[in-house]
Amino acid sequence: MAARDQIRLRQIERQAEGYLELGMAEHALDALGRLGKAADLSPHALYLRGEALRGLDRHAEALRPLRRAAKADPDNVHVWLALGWCHKRTARIDLAVRALERALEVEPSEALVHYNLACYLSLAGQTPRALAHLSRAITLDPDYRLRAHDEPDFDPIRSDPGFQDLTTIIV
Repeated sequence: MAARDQIRLRQIERQAEGYLELGMAEHALDALGRLGKAADLSPHALYLRGEALRGLDRHAEALRPLRRAAKADPDNVHVWLALGWCHKRTARIDLAVRALERALEVEPSEALVHYNLACYLSLAGQTPRALAHLSRAITLDPDYRLRAHDEPDFDPIRSDPGFQDLTTIIV
């Protein structure tokens, strides 16, 4: 690819990133559309396309570019998080768990990954594993203790003594 084309590609990717930061997913998709066919997109552009579709609640549609991004860039934890998010919203908790387990292989000390994995494991009825990952998330970032209180994904385990121990704030 010519240097000029690479500069144009990067400019469009930055523009799409800006739109996504502003919550303008449709504009991000339009910008990425100027790059041509989805088959020609870079791993980062594929991720951005998936994120734009996710931002529009088109979770099933977002899976295809996100899977391609994960295949091309398997060490990108953000891609795995986005895949997990979309799988959860397409009622495939098993695949959401797998995506987050893969994210942990990439970033074992990322609190957000442990927290989201705890959420998905709670929904999957895997209480001991959910509590273990929630504990790790809280250890890495104590703010997750407060977030867990309002997280509906923890409703299945909310009455569990282990959950209550983890989320109780001692004053």
